[in-house]
Amino acid sequence: MESCVMMMSPNNGTKKKVLVCDHESSESESQLLNGESAFEHIPLVPETPTYAVMAAYSKDTNPLKLNLGSGVYRTEDGKPFVFDVVNRAEQLLLNDPCVVKEYVPITGIPEFNELSANLILGADSPAIKENRVTTVQCVAGCGALRVGAEFLAQHYTKKMVYIPKQTYSNHPNFFSTVGMAVKTYRYYDPATNGLDFQGLLEDLSFVPSGATVLFHASGHNPTGVDPTIHQWDQIRHLIRSKGLLPFFDSAYQGLVSGSLEEDAESVRLFVGDGGECLIAQTYSKIMGLYPERVGALTIVCKTAKVASNVESQLKLVIRPMYSSPPIHGASIVTTILKNRDMYNEWSNELKKTTARLICLRQKLVHTLHEKGTPGNWNHIIEQVGMYSLTGLNPDQVEFMTKEYHIYTSSDGRINMAGLGFKTVAYLAEAIHAAITHVI
Repeated sequence: MESCVMMMSPNNGTKKKVLVCDHESSESESQLLNGESAFEHIPLVPETPTYAVMAAYSKDTNPLKLNLGSGVYRTEDGKPFVFDVVNRAEQLLLNDPCVVKEYVPITGIPEFNELSANLILGADSPAIKENRVTTVQCVAGCGALRVGAEFLAQHYTKKMVYIPKQTYSNHPNFFSTVGMAVKTYRYYDPATNGLDFQGLLEDLSFVPSGATVLFHASGHNPTGVDPTIHQWDQIRHLIRSKGLLPFFDSAYQGLVSGSLEEDAESVRLFVGDGGECLIAQTYSKIMGLYPERVGALTIVCKTAKVASNVESQLKLVIRPMYSSPPIHGASIVTTILKNRDMYNEWSNELKKTTARLICLRQKLVHTLHEKGTPGNWNHIIEQVGMYSLTGLNPDQVEFMTKEYHIYTSSDGRINMAGLGFKTVAYLAEAIHAAITHVI
């Protein structure tokens, strides 16, 4: 069966007639006529691993159970941590009689976009002053990555992206879904539990010119291993010399070193040379706004004219996805970022949470050493941010889940921010048992 339908071009918004051949229509019609489901042919797929771990944890009734899987910063009682300044900002919004529940533009709240660009690039960034930056509000970091990937698929010449071999499990999906070829480069060295810097440089040196390269701005997930600023500069030089396009995922600004400025240095290094790049931001972790889904996509361009053109096309990308982003979470962020006192309060809270993470790392390693647990665990202290790739293998992780009700990802990554000082000893006991009983 052939039919004629109207299709909208994603490039220029014009309509055109397209002839569609539907070879399965008769079978589908037959199923509907017989009262069968039109979706009978759809197979069941396994639960996404991350969410499978969350579901298993929720069903576990053991009082000692411990959730170290999902990337959430938790209190000593295991509840998601809520920043005091976020509570205060939200209360201000709730008490504001002038709040208007109107649709915002496709690109989001303008002030939110401006403040988000300032946060990651620095308010004194030449790119901002020269109007070479376009920022759009997105549905968290995932939304920013997805919009960025869709934009590249529609408008960038090279449909190829290189991601770290060890990376956020959802990263490949953003790009493969839009038809981009996804390849990897070496990043983590299991032998040293550190950065495979030479392997990284070697792999990137063979990447075809024009390809996109994805980087974690700071607090690499899942390894907790970041390049030094000197290494970042070497990476930048290689990327620019080969004509590659960097795409940064910034999820932990302020939660790695405790400094909002220091955790943005990698991005600012690339922007400072006048070149182009994409940056996805999320406020899920750094403001504890996990369910509010607040993020931004920033694209730094060569000229103001190019930036304006890019923004016009981003609108066409976003329009059929969700048309207009939600305002509540973004309004909380805007309230904090535009108020100097609240911004400073937030910055200080980030310093405290980061200091606590460092103390948790030190206590865990100290406890493992006290127990005489085989192996060198100092890499847990050397790693940064919310995560640690412990070196535990899938069998050892399974043992810890079965015997100790500790839930984490099968690659041995633990969310240090899900740990508490009251539960460090219990985790150390589980790790010790796993190492000594399971090879």
